Amino acid sequence: MRLIRPALPRRLILATPALLIRPAAAEAPRTPAQMEGPYFPRAIPADADADLMRVAGQPREARGQPLLFEGVVRGRDGAALPGITVQIWQADAEGIYLHPSDPRLAQRDAGFQGYGRTVTDAAGRYAFRTIRPGLYPGRTPHIHLRATSADGRLNLTTQAYFPDSPQNANDFLLARLPAESRALLMTRLTAMDSGQRATLDIVLG
Repeated sequence: MRLIRPALPRRLILATPALLIRPAAAEAPRTPAQMEGPYFPRAIPADADADLMRVAGQPREARGQPLLFEGVVRGRDGAALPGITVQIWQADAEGIYLHPSDPRLAQRDAGFQGYGRTVTDAAGRYAFRTIRPGLYPGRTPHIHLRATSADGRLNLTTQAYFPDSPQNANDFLLARLPAESRALLMTRLTAMDSGQRATLDIVLG
């Protein structure tokens, strides 16, 4: 005897193929890596918090244009990544690094920390109070950044740039990157009463 299967509801028949062919969500492009550079601090300063404009024991704040440097760290699926250690290091307002190999170290601004670190919050956010870096010979203004997960599996070293810097056009490191990669390293600038906000979101993968 031939068995007769019950008919499926029409709405289920129509919905089932759509479920089978639903495309996977597109992954966000990774933030491009760049070289660490020669001036990562040889020794982490005693004051290494996220406020680079104020150094413990110094009577004044850093010279230069105040900058809130902030962003969100995400995975390629778009999910926020909490607990990521973010480190930055940069030149002071005169383009001098906190490093013994910098030939102008003696003229460095003692009120500027030069290095800072923080950990992303539950929403993946990081923020630093710093200054716009001065011109270092041969380069456009930039901030070095490193983002590392607690287990070390996610690790990125790169550099952040300012879209309004005329020196960008002649920077040899930027020139090595394709246009779409350069765009991912450009901060989004907005004005603040006390200076500027520079936003750079980071995608790790």
